[in-house]
Amino acid sequence: MRACVGFPRAAGRRISTGMTEKPSPTEPFWRTTSLEEMSKDQWESLCDGCGRCCLIKLEDEDSGEILATNVGCRLFDAGSCRCKDYPNRSSIVPDCITLTPEAVRTLRWLPPTCAYRLVATGRDLPWWHPLVSGDPRTVVEAGVSVKGRVSGSEDEVSEDDMPERIVAWPLRWPRAAKKRNASE
Repeated sequence: MRACVGFPRAAGRRISTGMTEKPSPTEPFWRTTSLEEMSKDQWESLCDGCGRCCLIKLEDEDSGEILATNVGCRLFDAGSCRCKDYPNRSSIVPDCITLTPEAVRTLRWLPPTCAYRLVATGRDLPWWHPLVSGDPRTVVEAGVSVKGRVSGSEDEVSEDDMPERIVAWPLRWPRAAKKRNASE
């Protein structure tokens, strides 16, 4: 299995469910616009650049459980936590999954910190998301980023060795990411 690509909503905030209502100019777009209604730029800006979705996942054939590894996709740049060829990723890596609103609502392996997943379920973006903090470094500060935690590329790790690279952290909410919200 491969993929490339909480905090409760505060009282009084409205998430668009597709009804035609004018967005408030003071509310950020992710609180007023459904995933389906977002412009391409809005959609792309939801990605916090953590890189968790670009780690290789394995599925237990018996239980169906999704297990994450610390191995990056062949196109994943572990230094920048970005795809080396984002526009052409699906043709280079045919089983790379392009996220869509429908996919976001059905994929079981999206990390709990994923902004697409949060917005799809009516939750707000956390303090460390670059759209909230204004600083892409807060993703690393909060322990959400895979920066410094990738053991190698799938081109460097054999399929037989993948089970040895299974880790739990990509599918969990980091403690540091919770801290600031808990005090707000």
